[in-house]
Amino acid sequence: MNATAFAKTPAAPYYAAIFTGQRTAIDAGYGAVAARMEQLAARQPGFLGLESARNADGLGITVSYWESLEAIANWRNQPEHRVAQNNGRRKWYEHFELRIAKVERAYNGP
Repeated sequence: MNATAFAKTPAAPYYAAIFTGQRTAIDAGYGAVAARMEQLAARQPGFLGLESARNADGLGITVSYWESLEAIANWRNQPEHRVAQNNGRRKWYEHFELRIAKVERAYNGP
């Protein structure tokens, strides 16, 4: 991973929505929808950035950063995102966890 793959977040505090999911073997347009959700999220008020990784076994973690809990709630309820969530539950994920955290401090290195 290179430095350009890291989200450029402001000074803390801010919020992180941490989505961890185990994919199914069903593709059915997943890649296109994931790319669309990333584009759509980037246009949402309060969006600060995104980092994502997936291993060969289909376990992925996406962390999106937000200015406020209200911004996260608005993203959760965005109509096109709601459709993607429902498709994720029905066909793309065996299991997922969503965690919301307040970032109190952030550090970086070399």
